[in-house]
Amino acid sequence: MDSSSSSSSPSSYSINLALAALFGASVMAISAFFIHKRSVDQVLDRLLKLRSATRRHPPSFSSSAAAEDPSLASEDDEEIEIAGDEEEIASDDDVLSRYRVSSSMPNVGLSNHWFDDRPTEFGNRAAASVSWDKLNLIPSGLPPLHTARKDVESVVQNLNMLSDSRMGLTESSGPFEVKNLFSKDKGQDHYVNKSGSKIRVGSGGRLMTPRSSRGYAFDSTGDSDDEGTEVSTGQDVLFTYEDLNSSADIINLHANNSDIHNVSAPPFEVDNSSCISDQKCRATANEAEENVVQHDARKADTALMHAVENDSIVTNNILPQTTTMNESTDKEEEEVWKMIRGCLDLRERYVYRENVAPWMKAPVEGSSASGVNSDPLCFVPVEATAHHFRMEDGVVRVYASENDATDLFPVASSTMFFTDMHHLLKVMSIGNVRSACHHRLRFLEEKFRLHLLIKADREFLAQKSAPHRDFYNIRKVDTHVHHSACMNQKQLLRFIKSKLRNEPDEVVIFRDGMYFTLKEVFESLQLTGYDLNVDLMDVHADKSTFHRFDKFNLKYNPCGQSRLREIFLKQDNLIQGRFLAEVTKQVLSDLEASKYQMAEYRVSIYGRKQSEWDQLASWFINNELYSENVVWLIQIPRLYNVYKSMGTATSFQNILDNVFIPLFEVTVDPNSHPHLHMFLMQVVGFDLVDDESKPERRPTKHMPKPAEWTNEFNPAYSYYAYYCYANLYTLNKLRESKGMPTIRLRPHCGEAGDVDHLAAAFLLCHNISHGIILRKSPVLQYLYYLAQIGLAMSPLSNNSLFLDYHRNPFPMFFQRGLNVSLSTDDPLQIHLTKEPLVEEYSVAAKVHVFSSFHLH
Repeated sequence: MDSSSSSSSPSSYSINLALAALFGASVMAISAFFIHKRSVDQVLDRLLKLRSATRRHPPSFSSSAAAEDPSLASEDDEEIEIAGDEEEIASDDDVLSRYRVSSSMPNVGLSNHWFDDRPTEFGNRAAASVSWDKLNLIPSGLPPLHTARKDVESVVQNLNMLSDSRMGLTESSGPFEVKNLFSKDKGQDHYVNKSGSKIRVGSGGRLMTPRSSRGYAFDSTGDSDDEGTEVSTGQDVLFTYEDLNSSADIINLHANNSDIHNVSAPPFEVDNSSCISDQKCRATANEAEENVVQHDARKADTALMHAVENDSIVTNNILPQTTTMNESTDKEEEEVWKMIRGCLDLRERYVYRENVAPWMKAPVEGSSASGVNSDPLCFVPVEATAHHFRMEDGVVRVYASENDATDLFPVASSTMFFTDMHHLLKVMSIGNVRSACHHRLRFLEEKFRLHLLIKADREFLAQKSAPHRDFYNIRKVDTHVHHSACMNQKQLLRFIKSKLRNEPDEVVIFRDGMYFTLKEVFESLQLTGYDLNVDLMDVHADKSTFHRFDKFNLKYNPCGQSRLREIFLKQDNLIQGRFLAEVTKQVLSDLEASKYQMAEYRVSIYGRKQSEWDQLASWFINNELYSENVVWLIQIPRLYNVYKSMGTATSFQNILDNVFIPLFEVTVDPNSHPHLHMFLMQVVGFDLVDDESKPERRPTKHMPKPAEWTNEFNPAYSYYAYYCYANLYTLNKLRESKGMPTIRLRPHCGEAGDVDHLAAAFLLCHNISHGIILRKSPVLQYLYYLAQIGLAMSPLSNNSLFLDYHRNPFPMFFQRGLNVSLSTDDPLQIHLTKEPLVEEYSVAAKVHVFSSFHLH
């Protein structure tokens, strides 16, 4: 018996302990309930006092308003009648439903708090006038309120719990409508426009942005498809009180206006499908009240739709002035396009245009007037004309005879050019012009992409149906290549080895008062033919040349020796350029063998003496370097400061005389320079070359004349460009009048340096090389697009000097419709294969993912 009692004592102890714990928990729960109830009573009493101090009673609709709009009275009779006993709802319910926590959530109750919710005010609502001042519950000037979505949900849920415990209200009919506030159903969303923005009432923090900065504030009431307008769960939402008060002012002004005649474009719309939340529970007084409130809100919206357009005060002062905005925007756009048109007109005033385009001229054979014949290396005597020319202020003037004082081919003065260039630079700096050109360029780029999406497959099918045409047998032109670097490094190495093996005793150079044979030159360098390889030659550009134009130029020296450059890559040397002519013939034979590759080689005229032209022409004619696959350009290095320091030139006028006087002499009398006359038949352009990254001063409107430029500083790029242009303009006019081919200005431009170079080239030049700096100026880029100025771009060369390949704007220019072409620039320093142009195309195709019809 003792044992049983002892065994049962632990279980009884546990039961007693559990009962004691239960009793204690019950006491604590009861205490907490009463404490909570007291706190709730204190909060609600405080709400009653605040509401009684700021209560406003909006009058109901008047009979006059109902008379003006019969729908107000007819629809009222069809709605649910409000029972008389419901007019005695407790004041606590009324205060709680009116307060709507607007101090912490200003947009929570916007969907139904325009009218008072008390049924007593809707029993005789037809006996009062319309008033909308209920919206002005929040004073103006308050700072915007940042409220997190989770905080908003917790506050509203806590307040609903308070209201339920106080008055027994259900969630669906409660004053804060938690379900409607944070419901994700599309049918429960309401949209209200405020001050040009769309705030979604009932979605708990999702802000809707306007579709267009020029759009009317009430243009659209549908859901927005714009990306980036949704606020994440933990993100702060910005509520501004000014939007609410401004909307309330607009509504108050319209509601009090009695001059309502007809319906125009509605200022805003409310989704009628979301006005009644649950029609199955309409028997309750609270739901009847809600239906009446939203029904009258719908009527008020209709009245506002009538009032907005006919209210001159609102139209002129409060609502956005769409007409005025459009007119002002259109006027700005018109001014922008007038300035763009003016820039294009400026270019047309300067650029030389033939009366008949060269590609439209019929081939002339055996013409004595022009000296053109079937054999380009055979000179036919041509009779001289009576034209007389003389250099005046850096520009050659042509007269009909020596005694004539009338300039046959006047050209714009330097002062006029620099004035127009400054005007162009001013237009480039205007913000409206920059924005408009940027938008147009983006539009062109997107238009190209849309074209690819729609027609890429059709283009590919059409391309496959073209007989005997693919990438390899369409004609490709290397529009920018320097003649001294036209061969690849392996080709030059083989040529040097062959000459060292076959002609070692050829006297090739005069140095330090002594003549050296080719073998002696290599012995002085301690080199043999067996030692030579591509790496030892060191002519290929590497990372050491990036932004180092001086080091890049040193890559023209095989094995780092300037004497080897003079022997193999110069045409004005002791052997009269024979080695350079022979390696050039090898390159020409490769081009002719490929049949579909062409090139435009640039050879240099330095301007140190006038005899350079005859020497170059004789080298070309004597070595028979004519090829149907090649044309030639003359490049003029901008090295006045070097010649001035050496004493070769005393002023800039000396360089102009040495460059242009022989050209006018041979044009007036071809018999005076027969080789030069034949060579100019193969010349198509002039080029200006040097390092554009060197700093320079921007020219003023009144620059010194070339004869007055005697200081040691190099003139600016635009100074060089103008005097080359002015003399070429006169020369081309003279040559065209005599039936001779003309020469175009096609300089290096926009590889580095300032955009001033591109502005000068826009006014003066037909084509340019490089042009990558155009990416920095949307105005000039758009002007180059409109004028279709050719850009010979060399991305691989830029990658070695000034710009990484992946940053090169070539694909962007191509997509935007600029007149671009791929070129090699310097195959000796840049490329590795025997076909450098194909290599340039292949790299671009792989890096930029060009399709086959892009390459065509």
